[in-house]
Amino acid sequence: MRAFRLTTICGLLVLVWQAVVWLADTPHFILPGPARVGVTWWEHAGLILGHAQTTLLEIALGLVLGTLLGVISALVLTYVRPARLWLLPVLVASQAVPVFALAPILVLWLGYGIASKVAMATLIIYFPVAANFFDGLRRTEPGWLDLARAMGASPWRTMWRIRVPSALPALASGVRVAAAVAPIGAVVGEWVGSSAGLGFLMLHANARMQIDLMFAALLTLAVFAVAIYFIIDHVLRRALHWQPDT
Repeated sequence: MRAFRLTTICGLLVLVWQAVVWLADTPHFILPGPARVGVTWWEHAGLILGHAQTTLLEIALGLVLGTLLGVISALVLTYVRPARLWLLPVLVASQAVPVFALAPILVLWLGYGIASKVAMATLIIYFPVAANFFDGLRRTEPGWLDLARAMGASPWRTMWRIRVPSALPALASGVRVAAAVAPIGAVVGEWVGSSAGLGFLMLHANARMQIDLMFAALLTLAVFAVAIYFIIDHVLRRALHWQPDT
């Protein structure tokens, strides 16, 4: 059913796109039609998919690293109370500086390779995971904690047997947000400086006025981003099957 809805939405968007092209009568070098973009994608499929592999690798590594760092930070903030006084302000202040403004610095420090793009994706993913998981750990049902204390449970057991399981839905929400924004970090890093990736391909296609190729790369990125989100959402729903939707 979800696949049917998604296919229907995509079909309607394509029809609207084609209608705008017909009604506005825009030249193809400003807004190419979906048929022209589809032909261009087919003709350059090898080139587009080759660059897509690089972007997907950057997104995957950023998701893994950003999620791990976010989980570790939330656990430290919850379990080590003195660390909360020092790390929480740093965590909040880190979001005061736009991540996009850090892209040129990361490229300068880490080079034009994959490292700077992974770092960008990690920075964007890190905050929603850390913030959501930390909020979930703080909002454990008080009655459960009182019962754990009455039964003599140690803080360590209370953390891993009560706090962490109860905070998993909040962590899942943070990971879903991270999956949605992960492509942003990778593509912005590629725009600032790279030699491969869909962002690199889009930038150079735009410079050469190959707008149909730019749209083909953009649609490929959109399809991959949506697929990543729904795959992660499916995995999380299966992993948290004990928390049904209401």
